[in-house]
Amino acid sequence: MAARQRWTMFPVLCAALFIGLLLPPKPAAAQTFMDLLFGVQPYDRYYERRYRERRYRDRRYRDRRYRGTRYDNRSRAPRIKIAAPRYYQYEPERLSVYSLARLAKALTSTNLTAEARSEPLVLAREHLSAVEVRTSQPVFEAMIAHYKASPQFIWIEHKRQTAKARSAIGILQSASHYGLNAEDYPHATQVLGAEDQSIRDLLQFEIQMSAAVLMYALDSLRGRVIPNRISGYHDLERKPVDPKDLLRSIVKAPDIASFLTGLHPNNRAYRALLSELARLRSEDSNEKIRIDRETFLRPGGVSSEMPDIVAAVKRRSSDSLKTKHAETLLAYDGTEEYSPDLVALVRDFQRESGLQVDGIIGRNTVAAIISLGNTEKISKIQLALERLRWLPEDLGPRYVFINQPAFTAAYIEAGRRSSVMKVVVGKKSNQTSFFVDKIETVEYNPYWGVPLSIIVNEMLPKLSRDPSYLDRLGYEVSTVSGRRVSSYDVDWYAVANKRSLINVRQPPGPENALGAVKILFPNKHHIYMHDTPHKNLFGKTRRAFSHGCVRLERPREMAAAVLRKSQAYIDDRIATGRNEREDLSEPIPVYVAYFTAWPDSDGRVRYSDDIYERDHYLSLAIDRTEAARAPLTD
Repeated sequence: MAARQRWTMFPVLCAALFIGLLLPPKPAAAQTFMDLLFGVQPYDRYYERRYRERRYRDRRYRDRRYRGTRYDNRSRAPRIKIAAPRYYQYEPERLSVYSLARLAKALTSTNLTAEARSEPLVLAREHLSAVEVRTSQPVFEAMIAHYKASPQFIWIEHKRQTAKARSAIGILQSASHYGLNAEDYPHATQVLGAEDQSIRDLLQFEIQMSAAVLMYALDSLRGRVIPNRISGYHDLERKPVDPKDLLRSIVKAPDIASFLTGLHPNNRAYRALLSELARLRSEDSNEKIRIDRETFLRPGGVSSEMPDIVAAVKRRSSDSLKTKHAETLLAYDGTEEYSPDLVALVRDFQRESGLQVDGIIGRNTVAAIISLGNTEKISKIQLALERLRWLPEDLGPRYVFINQPAFTAAYIEAGRRSSVMKVVVGKKSNQTSFFVDKIETVEYNPYWGVPLSIIVNEMLPKLSRDPSYLDRLGYEVSTVSGRRVSSYDVDWYAVANKRSLINVRQPPGPENALGAVKILFPNKHHIYMHDTPHKNLFGKTRRAFSHGCVRLERPREMAAAVLRKSQAYIDDRIATGRNEREDLSEPIPVYVAYFTAWPDSDGRVRYSDDIYERDHYLSLAIDRTEAARAPLTD
């Protein structure tokens, strides 16, 4: 039976062989008779894919055999994530009620000299125990130290307040001029007019006055809010100010008004913000021009919003832009047609505002031209003044200033912005921190060392599906000792739990996330400035897309500025293709800052959106500070 079947198939095989010989050969070399017969290609795409899938299944089976053993190296997606910093419930500096009994005890010491025993506070020491003051502990300790060393009145003479006291009270009452709150210094409104004041009243006024003036001086120098208590995104240690030294300077000041006003930052930005604050408060109108945010208008179109758009552009534009288009603005008669002259006006406004210059009035352009009310502007300026007190008064002879809400970076030298460019900053979920550092190095053709947070939060889900994911994309995976390993052979679950240390980096090249140049200022946040292959993002208005680092629109220009080299020099170093570093001859400051109100190069204050809601959280911190300082109620 079997022999009969074999002979039955013989004619079929012969016919198939004859047909196969007549057909044109396949391009791939065949190695077997069946390949010649049927044209099978063992390495075509289909079979190659099946072959890889089979190998992958085999390796997964091997992994299952070792699951739970010391050989278990499976790429598993961990259930943990590396969390971003968070915002805190702000805790203001605590105020307490302190008794002057401690000072009274110190002034009764038998170690006092004969001259000291005749000092006013020594003579009135039996009344000190009845005097109390509500202030912070550092302020109280500074006052105790001062009055122990010099038991004299600062603010009283002949049972009346001195001219120095009246002058200081005037400064405290005008605290709002600097964006502060006079109610934070409640004793500033007290007046000693009668000569029959009791000794206790005189002592109370003296001590409270010292506490109020010292508190104002500290607020002027370092701000009311402790920035690092707002969120983990703030990394600004409070300025080191010694209250004892400051109180001694207050006592010695011949002109207390000049001394106190001189404690505020004295730089161009602070002065411009103060000028804008005074201007806004002098204006009677708080009127906002309202435009439908859904307005979309192309050149040649018609819209009933056009008169308000022109009015808003006129209000928000610089003097130079209004001068350039003075004829258009003067001739505008309220028409609803979006004419070529108005298109030119809007295009220049878009260019001035850092928007995409296309002449189309859409959501981004409308958001830029809608005028904030004076109340909102004043609030932004007050917050900007507070943040400026956190920074050094002198920003330096040359420095880089990154303003995150404005999406800009500027190189400043000798007070002049020689280079200003767009930047991309962190997403809301990966916010760029607020800190100060120093630029030290420029790196050409950099490697990208992938942060652990990106490995855990973004790469591990892909590695769990494809353990060779990093190998395929060309990333270099190595141990801490520098030994190269395959991404498949890494226990990524242990890496995610920080039980194992692995370095992942992307080599230089056109696909490198850092582009061709990187500007480093080493910091614990792993933030730096760098190039990017994704240039299209600079055409957007809101540029919050990174993992926290700052992408530069013109990185070679910035590198040349900080190194004080020509851009041709930078181009030549990059053209070598080698990964190299060059240190600055002298590190320069970089301010990775957050200001929603900030003056431009012409001194005109520009307003930005609160992209990370930090204005909101700073406002809450100020509210809690003012509540903590408010007088106690029975």
